[in-house]
Amino acid sequence: MIGFFDSGFGGLSILKEVLGIGAKEKSSLASYDFMYLGDTARAPYGNHSPEKIYTYTTQALDYLFQHGCELVVLACFTASANALRKIQQEWLPTHYPDKKVLGILIPTAEEAIKETKNGRVGVLGTRATVQSGALSAELLKRRPGLQIFSAAAPLLVPLIEEGWTKKVETKKILRYYLQPLKSKKIDTLILACTHYPLVIKNIQLIMGRSTKVFHPGIAEKESLLDYLQRHPEIESKLTRSGKRVFLTTDKTENFNRLGSQFLGEKIEARLVSL
Repeated sequence: MIGFFDSGFGGLSILKEVLGIGAKEKSSLASYDFMYLGDTARAPYGNHSPEKIYTYTTQALDYLFQHGCELVVLACFTASANALRKIQQEWLPTHYPDKKVLGILIPTAEEAIKETKNGRVGVLGTRATVQSGALSAELLKRRPGLQIFSAAAPLLVPLIEEGWTKKVETKKILRYYLQPLKSKKIDTLILACTHYPLVIKNIQLIMGRSTKVFHPGIAEKESLLDYLQRHPEIESKLTRSGKRVFLTTDKTENFNRLGSQFLGEKIEARLVSL
């Protein structure tokens, strides 16, 4: 199985792109078996310290590996920014040396660099993602001299999870967060939180046609395809029956309702404890 992990529902917006749900063409990744785990009991991760984020993420990874996953994607910018490097360098070699963990940060940075024409890139994310500076570091590593403008949007996740995506209040808050980025004349905006694609149309409308609003799920899909092609030793271990397993650490009714909106099709999750 391929595992997908996020602090809550947001990673389902990434999985939606990976599976090609709602797309005109079926994704070649849709035939693989996937297990999605949302740690909704401790979400949002963006308000926790890096140490807590690392602890929570390794607990989730341990569960996924123990239940049949060979490869896990951290479909969470906060976990990728604050825990992935340490997980890959220290935790995996001592706990699961034959398993792999991928993040969403690097694929997003690589694709954003391809998109920008004027070298002025905006980043909209949680406090933890923005404060970590990890995405900016990955962008600058690949293109020195890039001008990066970041903004934290802490109110967006709870508003989206309350189902307020179409409310006037949410649109006003979006304008408040986006105006400083818009004033910097950026031509590419990275949505550095997996919840934000649910309001991508409103964000694009506010930013205008001169700014490309970048969906991280598209980058993750291409990156995962490329990784499996380059690593047949991992790909050969994956099962391919189109099975989907959804897990949550909190109320399943709430997860099913909101998760179905994020994924674009009905889901039925099982409650687990990490």
